[in-house]
Amino acid sequence: MRNRTLITILTIAACAFLIAVVPTLTFAAEEGEHGASVMSWVWKIVNFAILVFALVYFLAKPIKEHLRLRRELIEKSIKEGQEAKALAAKALAEVQERLKLKDNEVAAIISSAVESGEREKARLIEEGEKLKVKIIEQAKTNIDFEVKKAKEAIQAEAVDASIKLAEEKIKARMTPQEQERLLKESISLIEGKN
Repeated sequence: MRNRTLITILTIAACAFLIAVVPTLTFAAEEGEHGASVMSWVWKIVNFAILVFALVYFLAKPIKEHLRLRRELIEKSIKEGQEAKALAAKALAEVQERLKLKDNEVAAIISSAVESGEREKARLIEEGEKLKVKIIEQAKTNIDFEVKKAKEAIQAEAVDASIKLAEEKIKARMTPQEQERLLKESISLIEGKN
């Protein structure tokens, strides 16, 4: 890991060197035509090299530390993310398990309600049958009572009608002589008892 950081720093320095040298060489070539010396160009390269060395020397450690801290932070974030994912998966499993339990509870409640409804239905049918029997018995008793009453009324009317009919027949057959004979017989019976 340390070599990788050093290679990265050197690559950045080389790119910066090329960026600084190419325009300088171009400018030096143009000055060479005007009498500029190559030594000024060499001193510029030496100055740049010293600058790169100073930057690497003084910034290598802080950059390494910064990159190390950044890597640790990223690793920590990844680890926390994985832990959060695991917790979320666990919570999801718990919720799914609770939902299954709730489904079972709902099924049990529905089953219980159906059983209760069936028991209530059977009880109501049984009570209805008992009530039906009582109503039929009461109706038979009422019918028997009404029939008896009607028979008594018919008998009473028949007796009354028979008596009236008998009276009418007797009255129709009774002549004044017959009435007198009955009167005499009644009187003789009364006298005989005394």
